[in-house]
Amino acid sequence: MVVAASSAGTVFEWYDFFVFGSLAAIIGRHFFAGVGESQGYLLALLTFAAGFAVRPIGAIVFGWFGDRTGRKRTFLVTISVMGLATFLVAVLPGQAAIGPVAPFALVALRMLQGFAIGGEYGGAAIYVAEHTVARRRGLATSWIQSAAGFGLALALVVILVVRHALGEHAFVAWGWRVPFALSLVLLALSLWIRLKLEESPAFRRIEAAGALSRAPLSEAFLRGRNLRRVLVVLFGILAGQGVVWYTAQFYTQFFLERVLAVPSATVNGLLLVATLASAPLYLAFGWLSDRIGRKPVMLFGLGLAAVSFIPGFRWMAGAANPELVRASERAPVVVVAPPARCSLQFDLIGTARSVTGCDLAKSALADRGITYTNRAAPPGSPATILIGNERVASLAIGAGSGPALANRKAQFERRLAAALVAAGYPPVAARERIDIGATLAALMLFLVAATALYGPQAALLVELFPVRIRYTALSVPYHIGVGWFGGFLPATAFAIVAATGNIYAGLWYPVGVATLGFFVTLWFLPETLHDPATE
Repeated sequence: MVVAASSAGTVFEWYDFFVFGSLAAIIGRHFFAGVGESQGYLLALLTFAAGFAVRPIGAIVFGWFGDRTGRKRTFLVTISVMGLATFLVAVLPGQAAIGPVAPFALVALRMLQGFAIGGEYGGAAIYVAEHTVARRRGLATSWIQSAAGFGLALALVVILVVRHALGEHAFVAWGWRVPFALSLVLLALSLWIRLKLEESPAFRRIEAAGALSRAPLSEAFLRGRNLRRVLVVLFGILAGQGVVWYTAQFYTQFFLERVLAVPSATVNGLLLVATLASAPLYLAFGWLSDRIGRKPVMLFGLGLAAVSFIPGFRWMAGAANPELVRASERAPVVVVAPPARCSLQFDLIGTARSVTGCDLAKSALADRGITYTNRAAPPGSPATILIGNERVASLAIGAGSGPALANRKAQFERRLAAALVAAGYPPVAARERIDIGATLAALMLFLVAATALYGPQAALLVELFPVRIRYTALSVPYHIGVGWFGGFLPATAFAIVAATGNIYAGLWYPVGVATLGFFVTLWFLPETLHDPATE
């Protein structure tokens, strides 16, 4: 019952976040209309990330309450707020109905949910760990981590069933709201289970002894030994786990759908199979950490991610859309333009407007997931796109706005699309040419890294900090590392791809963070298994 109650919140959390991440393109059309498909998608991703931005604040608030008033009471509040915010997304009118209020309201709901989640994970991990003997703590707490996989699988199943039952047109129009509405069932079940539980034995002991911390925030973050451990886990395992897990579970979906043009239903099916297949790995790596230690298992996950992401995504591209890969090798795309007329294609807030020929060319290519390189042209020359060695689009569009510019952009994009097809670039990945086995193998490679890092994580975090400040000291770095480093990954990676023209360039962000995490963990993180202080 303890494991079920604690894991239910994790299922709920990841169900919602995967539903939102999977439907970001559709949500962007309803709440960010008028900025273009690419910018609307990016703004939807940033709304997705907004929930992560406030997680550390929630961790501070609920961590303090958890250390002062108890674990059970605190995570009853967190799951109630989280559940109601999720449900309200289902009934929130879109921009067409209430105008500019709609996107602000959507962001507010995401932030409210993120605030509540700031206290959810720490409470769940601590509650399970404080009911478990040390020799089984890795396996017991890994059920919470595996619940993330179950939440993702549930989200995929619901999306697939609703999409199939309603049809694509109805699903895009209003059916996307159904998965959010169904979260009310998860909320009722989670509350019913948690209300049956008692406070954790460890908290009751220090409460009876009068040993509760009077100032958990200052004790956790202003005392040398505790602060050092907070910083080590933040820049070691937690930032690394955030980017590795989100790359394996979320960026793969973006890459398959937006870059490789694999049909959404096929992507959802692939991710469902991979997620279900990887679910036992959380338990396996948690069990292994009870035998050989937390640190070596997590180092394996960080190291595997650092060395496998870029070659693994190249492998996945060749398996999922071989025609696209062959076309990019046979007829590489080059944007030839005066450098002064080319803006940096890095627009995280969605305010930039593509008005020069160079900007239009790069924006259109990034929208289609086409890799391109840049070549300087003499000042005053029109921007030109070369596919192979043939000039296919010459643009002499100056600054402007309104219908005239929109019409010129539409005409250019039609010419470009036709030229790409003529050069062998497929508009969508042909289902019959997708190597399902190889694509699944690539996804599983990424998920092995993620589960090795995530499975033992809760046990290690609980063992690093004393009971009296555990909720605060664990929750805050977790939600900075996972929430900020991981939560902003989709939008950051997408923007890097648009800025460089290289479809694999966005992967340098998770690879860099995972590499940093590997060496911080190797040099500074203590092993906590069999540490007498954690018994």
